[in-house]
Amino acid sequence: MRPKFVRETIEDALDCPEAVQPLFLWGPPGIGKSAVPREICRERQINLVDIRMSLLDPTDLRGIPAVVDETCPRCNGSGGENRSCPLCGGTGIRTIAKWLEPAMLPTDGKGILFFDELTSAPPLQQATAYQVTLDRRIGEYCVPDGFYIMAAGNNLTDRAVVYPMSTALRNRFTHIQFEYNIEDWLLWARDTHLNPNILAFLTWRGEELLFNFKPESTDKAFATPRSWEFASRILNRFRPGLQRELLDGTIGTGAAAEFMGFMQLQEQIPSIEKIFAGENIVPRDLGLKYALVSALVSHCEQAKQYERLIQYSFELPPEFTVLLVQMLVSRNVQMTTTAPSYVLWGKKNKDVLLTR
Repeated sequence: MRPKFVRETIEDALDCPEAVQPLFLWGPPGIGKSAVPREICRERQINLVDIRMSLLDPTDLRGIPAVVDETCPRCNGSGGENRSCPLCGGTGIRTIAKWLEPAMLPTDGKGILFFDELTSAPPLQQATAYQVTLDRRIGEYCVPDGFYIMAAGNNLTDRAVVYPMSTALRNRFTHIQFEYNIEDWLLWARDTHLNPNILAFLTWRGEELLFNFKPESTDKAFATPRSWEFASRILNRFRPGLQRELLDGTIGTGAAAEFMGFMQLQEQIPSIEKIFAGENIVPRDLGLKYALVSALVSHCEQAKQYERLIQYSFELPPEFTVLLVQMLVSRNVQMTTTAPSYVLWGKKNKDVLLTR
């Protein structure tokens, strides 16, 4: 299932958490299984309780027993007739062992109770999730009504630290295979303001380099949606002399080599100043077009520059017309949509607007 449909499913489940059975998101490392519920909780301003079963002992979720005194339920604290109650011995108080719930579990409010990396926990730890996923309770603890329960984990074929899930636990979930998708990721990346050169590069190269994880490979690093986010931080924070080696260790040597080659196209980009000044220079090379669009957007600051780039977009091939304005919207939606030429752009590209 594509990320945007996973998101819709979780959103619907949150509106009625008790009526929708828990979801389990399956997928390889780094594709966003954990990111989607985390972002939903942040946007809704609700709690995400992230529990990693692999870090717990089998008894941790149940809590620990404590010796407490309580009013005798039989004689109601009176000690009974002639103070001879068989439960409390006439004292009115009986001593019992009561389980103290762990502080990690929510007691009120709304949110998601998320068992992340559940398949990384050995079977005995996984078994402690049986009751809470089906009955919304464990021992004396009950999951608050406002919390939705879900989990995520890697497949056995991913060569991650994964244990088989028992049929009893599997039957307590609705299972979804989480799929990476270049279009969904690019929309998210634009909204998150990832480095525009990465957006332009992956728009050009597509899913092949968005995710090139191969379980049988011995490479230490590989490209995933998550590692491209790390790569954006590297480009934004480290000087050029360090970037290549850091990228090799983040997205893998192959993806890093192609990306740095793409970055070198920046040297061949037509004068950005001339384009902002009104010249309609359009390079012929496909990769150079992507690099130019990225560079133009990264230099766009003032309202008149947004207006100029929307005008310039009419000189580009259709796919670049749409790409340029999409990136402008992600950079500053107000300046883009209030530019005088945006209305004309919208009329010419209404089919694109209707399908997104």
